[in-house]
Parts: sequence; structure tokens; C-alpha cells
Amino acid sequence: MQLTKLDRWLREKFVLETHIYTMRPPSRPPAAVRYEELPDKPGRRFKHLFVLRSNKDVDNFIARLKADSQMFTTRVVNRKDWYVPYLAPENNKSVTWWVVGKIVLVWSLIGIGWLGFHFWDNPETRANIMDSLRIFKG
Repeated sequence: MQLTKLDRWLREKFVLETHIYTMRPPSRPPAAVRYEELPDKPGRRFKHLFVLRSNKDVDNFIARLKADSQMFTTRVVNRKDWYVPYLAPENNKSVTWWVVGKIVLVWSLIGIGWLGFHFWDNPETRANIMDSLRIFKG
């Protein structure tokens, strides 16, 4: 199913994070950044990794990197938290419609159970059902 606005907001807020790779650290790193210095390996172009979770922080950080004339690249990836598979399943299905479907299913089962209980509670209906079963058995 198509993703709803709620699904997109949940993914943006709780699932996605932006990795920004740079050659050198910026002059003033922002406060809401997780920083890692990458190990020196042959063929690796970037030496520093900055992980940001807010789009506003990402925009500000990129503007600062551009102002400092730094070379950088960005990647948007899923976080490594336990709840990520529940909010953003691998098959890109809508979590909102899955929850709505389960709620409708549960309410339908409760309604059918309630109707069945009330039909079975009536002695005349119960006698008719038992007679029908006796006729089917032969």
C-alpha cells in the first residue's frame, strides 16, 4: 500500500538518519551531532563521519560545510534501533494501514462473537440450531 503522511513522518522522525562524510572536521561542529573518526584505510576518501537525525540540523551542518568550502558526501540510512523494523518494514508497506486493518479485524471478531453469544443465549434459536444440526447429520 501507499505510504501515508503519518508513515512518512514516522520514518523521518524515528527511522532515518543522515551520515555526512568529510575530509576534515568543521571549524565548529554542531551540538546535535554524533562524531566518529574513521580508520585510515587505503582507498578511503573520507576520514570523518557525522551522524545527524534532524533535517534542520542536517541543513545547518551542510550550510556550514559549504561556507568552509569542504568536500563532503551524504547518505540517508535507517537507524540501528530495535523499533525500526516495526516502523519501516523492508517491503515498504504502510504501517498505518496495517494497524487499521488489525483494528478492523479485531472489532469484526468481537462483533461476530457478540452476535453469536446473543443468538446462542436465546433458547428458541438454540433449539432451531440443534434441530438443523440433527437434520444435517441424518
